[in-house]
Amino acid sequence: MGANPSYFQKRVIRKSDSSMYPVEQVSWEDAVEFCKKLSDLPEEKKAGRVYRLPTESEWEYACRAGTTTGYCSGDDESRLAEYAWFYRNSNNQTHPVGEKKSNPLGLYDMHGNVWEWYSDWYGNYPSVAVADPVGPKEGSDRVYRGGGWYLMAAGCRSARRRRIAPSHRDLLTGFRVALSSSGISK
Repeated sequence: MGANPSYFQKRVIRKSDSSMYPVEQVSWEDAVEFCKKLSDLPEEKKAGRVYRLPTESEWEYACRAGTTTGYCSGDDESRLAEYAWFYRNSNNQTHPVGEKKSNPLGLYDMHGNVWEWYSDWYGNYPSVAVADPVGPKEGSDRVYRGGGWYLMAAGCRSARRRRIAPSHRDLLTGFRVALSSSGISK
């Protein structure tokens, strides 16, 4: 992309590799552009891989990792510190990805560290049970989830969701990349 816009990457936080910090200060549009550029790399095109932002329902499935509790670690907020960077343990900054325990699916930082953008427009949940729901076709705000380094534990719950304009940038919000199923080798 040419430059890393992250606030915390630019500060000397500690001597660990700054490339391992989550990227923040990116808009939804920036995140989508990153996915397009990644997908357009010659080696990715040759392999048929297409990258995108995950849907909100994909993220929640991945975050919950087969659990039905508030966090992948259960409902006990005291255990969240084993899995997430949040107000109680973050020292008011992001941290390198993967320093905490992974969830049961082997995914890191699903709770805390930074909010993450999703492909969905923000809207009300369907009134009936739906498998793999899709957000509205249009809207004014995009969904972001996951909580962050500055929130209390309750703000990092699996079901917590927020909305904001897709052009918004701040040092609290980043993104996670998903590989489209059409790009997965069989």
